[in-house]
Amino acid sequence: MGGLFIALVATLPARAAVQIEEVLSPGGITAWLVQEPSIPFMALELRFRGGASLDAPGKRGAINLMTGLLEEGAGDLDARAFARELESLAASFGYDIGNDALSVSASFLTENRAEAVELLRKSISEPRFDEVALERVREQVLTGLRSDAKDPAKIARTTFDAMAYGDHPYGSPYRGTIESVTALTRADMLDAHAAVFAKDRLYVGVVGDITPAELGPLLDTLLGALPDTGAPQPGPANIQIKGGTTVVPFDTPQSVAIFGQRGIEQDDPDFFAARVLNQVLGAGGFESRLMTEVREKRGLTYGVSSFLIPQDHAATLQGQVASANERVAEAVSVIRDEWARAAAEGVTQAELDAAKTFVTGAYPLRFDGNAPIARIMVGMQMLGLPIDYIATRNEKVEAVTLDDVKRIAAELLDPEGLHFVVVGQPDGLESSVAN
Repeated sequence: MGGLFIALVATLPARAAVQIEEVLSPGGITAWLVQEPSIPFMALELRFRGGASLDAPGKRGAINLMTGLLEEGAGDLDARAFARELESLAASFGYDIGNDALSVSASFLTENRAEAVELLRKSISEPRFDEVALERVREQVLTGLRSDAKDPAKIARTTFDAMAYGDHPYGSPYRGTIESVTALTRADMLDAHAAVFAKDRLYVGVVGDITPAELGPLLDTLLGALPDTGAPQPGPANIQIKGGTTVVPFDTPQSVAIFGQRGIEQDDPDFFAARVLNQVLGAGGFESRLMTEVREKRGLTYGVSSFLIPQDHAATLQGQVASANERVAEAVSVIRDEWARAAAEGVTQAELDAAKTFVTGAYPLRFDGNAPIARIMVGMQMLGLPIDYIATRNEKVEAVTLDDVKRIAAELLDPEGLHFVVVGQPDGLESSVAN
């Protein structure tokens, strides 16, 4: 049965057009549905807003650890029995956690729908949090945290986030620290579960062999027993980082740098202009300006990129580069120069056309199966996008003009506010902060 399941997933076609309908269950749960009856298979995506940002004070890492325990036994099934049941159903469950959301993904065959939904319900509403499983998963998390403490890239990320977001949950790793995770108890797991799993932060996407009439009762069976409300959402993060450089000494032949500044919210009318701008600046791979100037012309790195990070409570524009200790100062200087050049000049018409072609052409490729479409629909709901957004999104990209990009480049890019966190032993770089 497991082999059949894999084969069915592999044959799902890419969709050029997606027809979404809104379904309201008898119990009041809303979902977005794309019917696909041609294959007896269904993908379900649940997302709970808040995620690891809902950790209680002093309990950083609790929601991450709790998420790792959701498939370690539920209801009357211990971890081993739960795994056997999941395998016998040829179903797939996945649990993911980030700063803004906890996601639950499930895929199963139509013939096993009722049994798979019941097993998923148990994992969401009746997790066991057995002590033996808690200790096993805790040790896995701690092993990762110990590894992170020796990883220059992770050190740079942790340092940058702490400087940028301060005491906000974004300012600390969502997996917690060795100290905080070591101290967590089973009672903390129960509290973390109650904080996240509630109807007031729930978003649902479904794709596959199910009708609206069938989906409504299924949603109530799966989610109807959840409490109405969970923990309050955190407030906005005040981005505190200023321009300059922070050097974190670390014994390594190659320095790693995270750089960034204030960004742009995804619901900003100029977001697509910023998306196109960033494609030219640093998101376009070998075609981007940063790769051209830092790698191709000067050979200072194997890779450099920039990326927009519009989170729920703060938006930043960030990037990453790694270079030999003796050359990283030059790489930093070149990146600052390119930031300033783009801010002053914008982009060329040829760059704009190429960026728009890529951004619009890559979009349909995301819809390459039931599960990706379900995830996209949930993301749309969380952003408050209209149900017809998929059909209109590329029109918004195409509407971006050269003047739009020039204007947003001047408004968004802040060479003086760009901060580099460099981890290593960089020659010619010292810590400094702009006034």
